[in-house]
Amino acid sequence: MSKGYPLNMPEVEIPTFKDQQYSIVEYGAVGDGFTKNTEAINRAVQDCSEAGGGKVVIPKGLWLTGPIQLKSNVNLHAEKGALVLFSRDFDDYPLVYTSYEGTDTIRCMSPLFGQDLENVAITGDGVFDGSGDAWRPVKQMKMTAKQWKSLVDSGGALNANGKMWWPTEGAMHGASLTKELLAKGEKDPKAFEEARDFLRPTLLQLDRSKRILLDGPTFQNSPSWCLHPWVSEHITIRNVSVRNPWYSQNGDGLDLDSCRYVDVYDCHFDVGDDAICMKSGKDKPGRDLGEACEYINIRDCVVYHGHGGFVIGSEMSGDVKNITISDCLFIGTDAGLRFKTARGRGGIVENIDVRNIHMTDIPGDAITFSMYYSHAGSQNPEVVPVTEETPVFRNFYFENIQCMGANHAININGLQEMPIENMEFVNVNMAAKKAINIRFAKGLSFENVKIDAKEGPLIRIDRSSDIVTTNVTGSHAGEPYAEVMGEGTSNVQFSGEKISDETVRVASEVESSQVKLNNL
Repeated sequence: MSKGYPLNMPEVEIPTFKDQQYSIVEYGAVGDGFTKNTEAINRAVQDCSEAGGGKVVIPKGLWLTGPIQLKSNVNLHAEKGALVLFSRDFDDYPLVYTSYEGTDTIRCMSPLFGQDLENVAITGDGVFDGSGDAWRPVKQMKMTAKQWKSLVDSGGALNANGKMWWPTEGAMHGASLTKELLAKGEKDPKAFEEARDFLRPTLLQLDRSKRILLDGPTFQNSPSWCLHPWVSEHITIRNVSVRNPWYSQNGDGLDLDSCRYVDVYDCHFDVGDDAICMKSGKDKPGRDLGEACEYINIRDCVVYHGHGGFVIGSEMSGDVKNITISDCLFIGTDAGLRFKTARGRGGIVENIDVRNIHMTDIPGDAITFSMYYSHAGSQNPEVVPVTEETPVFRNFYFENIQCMGANHAININGLQEMPIENMEFVNVNMAAKKAINIRFAKGLSFENVKIDAKEGPLIRIDRSSDIVTTNVTGSHAGEPYAEVMGEGTSNVQFSGEKISDETVRVASEVESSQVKLNNL
């Protein structure tokens, strides 16, 4: 038995800055909420960088601005009581070449934007608001009837079936135009002007940068993802709050995308999509880029809402590896620990160490693995040949995991041609509607696991091998302790109190010699 995959990475480098300050007020900025301060703030940032760096100070007030272009050796510091409110005028955001959802693309410049930087920080107790409600589409299913009526009455456009509201006609029709242009390999931003309203930016985008610090601010109301470092390294994110409306489309909190040497701690997330997410590119472009997301340490964070508390994928084609997450609290996230991919992605996710995670009121799965993200629900998938497009999940360790309330405690769905491999669960205590489901996996062990389930057996094993349980207990609603099924299932061992032929149901297609019962 391993003892997990403890992280062994070099010390994360934190940027340092000259002891000199530049107040945006000295550059003519006015904090009245009406004056647009784009030029003043960016001149302060530029002058600070050209002078060798220092701190650009945003004092208390309401500061309306277009995008702020971050520069090397600059600490953008928003003091307590400062609200930086980004413009709702789409024309304030130039079109730039960047990366989003695993693909090189054209987007509107992010409100906080930088490329090829070194030594950059955003600090202080201020708030950065992306005015995301001006950009985002909204699904009717996420609104009450009163909210939906108010939204529709405000203007904008509805799609053909009336189930999706868009802020403008241009935003609604921009998706098809953007897809067409990207398919042609178009890289000229001018060609995307008609789709500008659709090309909503992330709130913070830092590309190919080194020594990044986010310490203190609240980042909220992003047009799409909130914090998105891409192909960057030596990143420290601490004491940060990330807030998006729960209904926000693509309202991720933190997306570490092909980044390495990252330390995230003492942060709070309340968002509309995945909260803390690891990515590394999508399909062939991600594999060709070949920049792994690796050496990431996440600890002491709280997630109040999100599609997943901690997530890997589904864009993981450049590999995700050597990740630790510990001492985190997830309250009411749709899923707790969420690992997702699909055929076509390729890439390897490995050496993931998860400890001391506490969850409550999870409407979905507390721990979920799905390798069918783009075609979920396929129970009998056709086997396909293993190629570079086949994703791999292996080497996961979970210890001291609690969840009080979930639909499914542990739900593991691998690929028939590439089972999920080598996973350990130690000291797990959960209450859920359903307990443990394993399909297309091998080399799994469960030790000291207690699950109180309302439906089904404690363990259901389907077309999997080398499964070992020791002292897995809990309630299982009168159902058998375990069900073992599926052709090819082999080497299954149950060890615990009161294990017997009466409590373990073995399907006819499974050779009885492949299931061993040890009554401790």
